[in-house]
Amino acid sequence: MATVAEWVEGARVRTLPAAVAPVLVGTAVSLHVGRPDAVRAVLAAVVALALQLAVNFANDYSDGIRGTDDDRVGPMRLVGSGAATPAQVKGAAFACFALATLAGLALVVLTGQWWLIAVGGACILAGWYYTGGDRPYGYVGLGELFVFVFFGLVATVGTTYVQTLEVAWSAVAGGVATGALASAILVANNLRDRAGDATSGKRTLAVRLGDRGTRLFYLALVVLAALAVVAVAAGTTWWALLGLLGFAALVGPVGRVLGGAAGPALIRVLKLTGIAEVLVALGVLAGVVVGALT
Repeated sequence: MATVAEWVEGARVRTLPAAVAPVLVGTAVSLHVGRPDAVRAVLAAVVALALQLAVNFANDYSDGIRGTDDDRVGPMRLVGSGAATPAQVKGAAFACFALATLAGLALVVLTGQWWLIAVGGACILAGWYYTGGDRPYGYVGLGELFVFVFFGLVATVGTTYVQTLEVAWSAVAGGVATGALASAILVANNLRDRAGDATSGKRTLAVRLGDRGTRLFYLALVVLAALAVVAVAAGTTWWALLGLLGFAALVGPVGRVLGGAAGPALIRVLKLTGIAEVLVALGVLAGVVVGALT
């Protein structure tokens, strides 16, 4: 039986900023539009966090039963280490998917937008088949695209929509910013695991791009995120440029990635990239609040 500490590590809490940041940015846009809703924002956060945990546990389960995690460089995995059985980890994933579903249905009822059920269903299917099923798309280099779309665009625009019932282009720009940084987290993760993934047949984008290409891709995502923050400010208030302050936390990670850091040295890059995403989101939100008060 896995300990509480092992379950927490298996949940990969360092990835949770990728779930929180889109909700913060989406709420910032809602505030600028003039129709923020605290209850709906909290429910959106529950959906995002539960989906992130579900994906993490589903990934642990699917990679574990395939043997992909038998020789890991990164943090412990529950199934791969033998700390928990595949059935237990699969159950944890399904429980998190269920929590996301309940919070999502509450949003559907509050907004009256029943078509959102289809969006929620797509999120759950995408989360499971990232590494699950017979032909997981995460094994063919599409993981970053999934993260960009669902933990960037869908999460950010969705958070704004459930509060305002509008699709604002500044929310789309915010989704690009959060999606790019969330994808950068995955790029750093896959760069760290590139050698092992190549050996096990997991053809992630890092495996396909190679070492140098993956490092340049990480830099490109950081630059794209910064440009997207400028676009958010152009559509809301220039005070939202406070979000750019969060990129100071990425100076070290970018230097490490471009400097050739590998293996365990990239674990800190993962952590700092996640922290930077939240700082950027908080900066945008704080900027919009300041703009509304001035």
